[in-house]
Amino acid sequence: MGKVYTVDICGRKEDLPVLPLPAGINIAFFNLHGDVELTEYCAKKLAERIQKYSPEVLITAESKGLQLTHCVAREMGHKHYAVVRKSKKLYMQDGIEIQAKTITTGEVQKLYLSAHDVELIEGKKVAIVDDVISTGAANAALEALVTAAGGTVVCRAFVLAEGDAKDKEGIEYLAAIPLL
Repeated sequence: MGKVYTVDICGRKEDLPVLPLPAGINIAFFNLHGDVELTEYCAKKLAERIQKYSPEVLITAESKGLQLTHCVAREMGHKHYAVVRKSKKLYMQDGIEIQAKTITTGEVQKLYLSAHDVELIEGKKVAIVDDVISTGAANAALEALVTAAGGTVVCRAFVLAEGDAKDKEGIEYLAAIPLL
């Protein structure tokens, strides 16, 4: 295995591979895809942190936040959660969209919210849930979509806060990791 960064997530140690990004920096890459035990663990810990905000709806962006948010929703007794897509599907013609440039992709992309999820969010208290916050660009895009849908963001919750994100006001996270 190449270089790794070990992070302590509420008492659970995880070795994250160090990977280069197109922007010329390295990150400790956190991947929940396919790891049932880690996803369940992080979801339980995040649900405990989010509970005090009493959100009525959770929202995440595909793809790495999907299984995490599913598990957080289950832990909190929610039957539904909203999903922001990175491509516009046939059933999303009446939804809303926004542009964002994140550290991971390095280029501008469009994010879409279906009309169904807009209705789910309208007039509700919403918690944003995702795996990692870094520059905050993806979070800002999700906040803009929640606002456009008529919801109010009451919580922003992440497994990891990367770089200076740990110093951002108004976020909950389980552990901090550096940009390398």
